[in-house]
Amino acid sequence: MWRYYNPNPCGRNEPDCAVRALCAALDIDWDTAHRMLCDMSRDMCTMPSSDAAWGAILRQHGFVRTIIPSSCPDCYTVADFCEDFPHGTFVLALGGHVVTVRDGVLLDSYDTSAEIPVYMWMMRR
Repeated sequence: MWRYYNPNPCGRNEPDCAVRALCAALDIDWDTAHRMLCDMSRDMCTMPSSDAAWGAILRQHGFVRTIIPSSCPDCYTVADFCEDFPHGTFVLALGGHVVTVRDGVLLDSYDTSAEIPVYMWMMRR
């Protein structure tokens, strides 16, 4: 369910999870995602990694924010989410980290499948 994903053009392992998540969710390159985040964060007077900045970009691209459907909010993991949502594109906020799940596959530069998602953005159909 986890696939290594690092679109950084220099192959660097950076704390750029918001950039990675946008790349995977919107199918754009790292430079474009980085530029979008910098522009949005400047307009909002916040940091590029803030939930508000990347959330606003997702909203502009047809995503909606919603709660994680779970009967066990303290034990429902990203792995559980991937099993429950085998179709579609989702961005999960993990409390200090953000990842994309596309068609049941977690796309990130390291395995975060055991993390607990806080909320999600999903592409409207």
